[in-house]
Amino acid sequence: MNTKLIQLTAAKGPAECAWVVAKVLKIFIKEVIDQKIEYQILHKVNGIENGTVQSVTIELKGKQLSQFLEQWLGTIQWIGTSTFRKFHKRKNWFIGCFELSQVTESTINERDIQFQAIRSSGPGGQHVNKVSSAVRAKHLPTGEQVLVSDSRSQHQNKKIAVQRLKEKVAVYNRGKLQNSIQEKWENHLNLKRGNSVRVFKGTDFKKEKKTKSYKNKRNELKNDLRDQLR
Repeated sequence: MNTKLIQLTAAKGPAECAWVVAKVLKIFIKEVIDQKIEYQILHKVNGIENGTVQSVTIELKGKQLSQFLEQWLGTIQWIGTSTFRKFHKRKNWFIGCFELSQVTESTINERDIQFQAIRSSGPGGQHVNKVSSAVRAKHLPTGEQVLVSDSRSQHQNKKIAVQRLKEKVAVYNRGKLQNSIQEKWENHLNLKRGNSVRVFKGTDFKKEKKTKSYKNKRNELKNDLRDQLR
């Protein structure tokens, strides 16, 4: 089962774009459910108007996610009249659907852990420093480390160290993920208008067929071929 993080965003767009995000989010979730893909909303920023969403980050888990997302990743266009400014002349509104880099929550490879046996310190009498039973464990990819001296058994301390290190790495990864989401949001993700992966039209958000665009694409290819043969 694959895992991907997806963000729908209005970027720098006005309230109309945030309204489109909210509408498209419902369509996106419906298709996710239809495809039997698990989802979880990790982060959402509501827009300034009621019923609008400026940005939302969703975790997807399932098979063939790449094929499903081929029809979503990129710029999404809505053709319609503003719900907030009825006399506004603009008819085309754009939002973005992007994939975020993901991190593993708690699974770490023990081959990435560096162990060091050290002498225990603290109470315990004259024998406490004679045996190197304490364990320092360091997760090399993140730099997170723990020191465990709970038991007189080095083997037991090593097991405890691995578990505590997993917890620390999970916290580290969650923080990294949140920073990634926040960073994407603060950068507002430059939207490329035109060449939309999906086009919706009207207040009922019917998907517009793009057969015409395919025909235009064929015409463009024919013209390019003619230019090359000249």
